[in-house]
Amino acid sequence: MCSAAISLISKVSLLSTVLSRAAWLSASLGMLLAPLPARAQLTQSTQSPAPASSTPTADHKQTTDSSSTDSNTDAHTDKRAWQPSAAKRRAAEHIDAAGLRAHIRFLADDLLEGRGPSSRGDHITQLYIASQLEGLGLQPAAVDDDGSPNWYQPVPLRGIATHAPQTLEFQRSTPAPGNDQAASNDGPQPTQAPGAAADALSLKLFDDVMAISGQAEPKVAFENAELVFVGFGIQAPEYQWDDFKQTDMRGKILVVLNNDPADDPELFGGKRRLYYGRWDYKYQMAAKLGAVGAFIIHTTASAGYPYQVVQTSWSGEEFELASAQGPRTKLKGWLTEDAANKLMQFAGRDLEQLIQQAQSREFQPVPLGVQLSMEMECSVREQTTANVLGLLPGSDPELSREVIVYTAHHDHLGLAETRDADGDNIYNGAIDNASGVASLLSIARAMQTLAEPPRRSILFAFVGAEEQGLLGSQHLALHPPMPAGYMAAIINLDGINFLGRARDVNVIGNGKSDLDAVIERVAKWQGRTVIPDYAPDRGYYYRSDQFSLAKVGVPGIYLHSGINIVDRPEGWGKQQLDEWLEKKYHQPSDEFDPSWDLTGAVDDAQLLMQAGMEIADQAELPRWNAGDEFEAARHRALESRAP
Repeated sequence: MCSAAISLISKVSLLSTVLSRAAWLSASLGMLLAPLPARAQLTQSTQSPAPASSTPTADHKQTTDSSSTDSNTDAHTDKRAWQPSAAKRRAAEHIDAAGLRAHIRFLADDLLEGRGPSSRGDHITQLYIASQLEGLGLQPAAVDDDGSPNWYQPVPLRGIATHAPQTLEFQRSTPAPGNDQAASNDGPQPTQAPGAAADALSLKLFDDVMAISGQAEPKVAFENAELVFVGFGIQAPEYQWDDFKQTDMRGKILVVLNNDPADDPELFGGKRRLYYGRWDYKYQMAAKLGAVGAFIIHTTASAGYPYQVVQTSWSGEEFELASAQGPRTKLKGWLTEDAANKLMQFAGRDLEQLIQQAQSREFQPVPLGVQLSMEMECSVREQTTANVLGLLPGSDPELSREVIVYTAHHDHLGLAETRDADGDNIYNGAIDNASGVASLLSIARAMQTLAEPPRRSILFAFVGAEEQGLLGSQHLALHPPMPAGYMAAIINLDGINFLGRARDVNVIGNGKSDLDAVIERVAKWQGRTVIPDYAPDRGYYYRSDQFSLAKVGVPGIYLHSGINIVDRPEGWGKQQLDEWLEKKYHQPSDEFDPSWDLTGAVDDAQLLMQAGMEIADQAELPRWNAGDEFEAARHRALESRAP
């Protein structure tokens, strides 16, 4: 078939797809813009749960566990207990399940092709969000080159598609393990292990190992790079910890454990993962030390997600900020736990023994006596996504110069190169993060109904390329519409509760700033209990967009779904979320589901709305707790404010 005919058929197919969705899209947009009573009529025929009210209901209070009954009673009977004004309560009632559902249904539709950065679906998503903000009467908060206001803050990207060999061949060094070079090292000595007799070890790309280029070059190659096991790959002077011990890592490939040491509660936050445990820190350290590359050993326990998430997240085109500078490794890689065991056996080592030794300050880097040579072809192109920014100006002549920043990332992973067993290759990203965008649009709509806005201004920032390493929010932090010293706080939305109303509020980063007290007050008024991050070992605080602004000093609020679900048995909520993480996180199966119970999502969105307005109206700026890792950045930001 000629190319012209193929092109014509493709265009006709696309037109047919768009037209087939026109009817429900028109109805959805009509529902989003309709007054609340009309919207209720539009949704009567659906199976959606009844919208939750912003005022805690008797049913909600009655279903709370007995341990929180006294505090709930105090919150509603003590006239001194915090509660929002009647106007703010009425405004929050504009957040409902129907509105959330309609936004998610559109943003997670196949028509948007997974919202990959700089894709057609990405541009449609940006237009949808900007149109919604314009329809609400907000002000564009980005600025064109000529100084005119705009909804879009361009985020220049560089895309790198790596074409690596399908098999990686690891060779023994000369001399072999057990030689004088290895024996002179202070680390653990080689022990012969099953599989150590072969001269080469082959590992399959994708199944055993992921390998991408760390450099934006057409060809990236290296020869006979020595592999060195470096434990957790951490240099942390405040903990008197250095896994490298001044060993020359130039030209080496580092084999590094995920996470950070957790045996000692006095080190690295104990079970709570710090930034030292993040994969991006590992690659940054490898580049800083001049290593040619790094392989991170994946385990589900150390990563907080299964290996399939690594496969989907590190396949296809990867992006970086076009302005990115600094040292780079040639190779960024991952090893499955099974592949890592094979590699250590090939090197005559025992992985479990090495892991135990890595828990100590006295650990020394271990040369493995293994080499790797690689040549990778890369397709490199300049691309652009955008942050969509809208502003609700504050009502106070002085405080309105400061802003509360709400963020939600609008991107996802786009299209897979191959289809799964169900024939699907679209990463729709319904929960991650069409749902966060839906919540933030609903909050913006609700706040816009206030007769008098909050004292501080509200910046609604829908950021791009989060899945590529928080790139959109990183660009926002580097090029903010206003200096970081005028950003009072960030409230980030990434995912929602789709299980129903929760008795608890799961706060990520609990204990870092005085914003905890704000969440406590609003949660208590809702009849709910705040709990710290129930999975602190997964390092969620460093995995979403509030982290980018924290690095320039802005304190933040970030919630995950509660797990103590009303009218469900104990443990049911956590079981459901763990199952979602295993089967749907970063998979094509993260799709819109009309059976979701979004009453809990409404509660959370209303909580974050009330918290943001409370912060916007208080006299003092929020503060990091004394000694927090971001406190110094806050001081620098405030000192840079104009007098």
